[in-house]
Amino acid sequence: MAKQGVMPRFVQGLRVTDEPSLDIVVAVLTGLINKNLVASMFELGARSIGLSGADDAMLRANIRDPELGLVGDIVDVNTHPIYTALKSGYIPVIAPGGSGSPTLLNINADTAAGEIAAAIGASRLVFLTDVQGVLDTSRRLIPRLTERQARGLINSNVAAGGMIPKLEACLTALHSGGVSHIVDGRKPSALMDVISGKTLGTRIG
Repeated sequence: MAKQGVMPRFVQGLRVTDEPSLDIVVAVLTGLINKNLVASMFELGARSIGLSGADDAMLRANIRDPELGLVGDIVDVNTHPIYTALKSGYIPVIAPGGSGSPTLLNINADTAAGEIAAAIGASRLVFLTDVQGVLDTSRRLIPRLTERQARGLINSNVAAGGMIPKLEACLTALHSGGVSHIVDGRKPSALMDVISGKTLGTRIG
């Protein structure tokens, strides 16, 4: 964005998106990053396929707030392309764009993950981020949160910036019966540690 002379601006952890910003977000997330992830997974022996939330209207969205510009709130998840990929033996790698009316909309990746997890009834949602997990006012890790506690952190502004959409996404996924984790993805074994049941980061639910 800096190379294109577009200055990013965030409100409550969400990127304010005008048309030039949207063009860059779609090109980078749906193109460069998505395909790099797919290529990296292939090198590790995994069969994956790159998709976008706009494919087959997988993520249908409406404008969230005029102040945020072309940012969408998901109103429907079409799970058909996800299940088609899974049944064919592929791991779907989904870029967080959405079909709006009449244009594409930028959707926060954390929000998209939470909605998709809820739609497919995922038993576990894991966010790999660049902090230990959810921290309290003394910057200490909170190992476990209930739904009520998580909402309290958001409402009291203890959770700020990008942690807000992550917690909101965890709460969305929680309603499908699964549990969520926010962990430090800088640790190479973080994902496997969580899946194997080790205590790591913050668990919600």
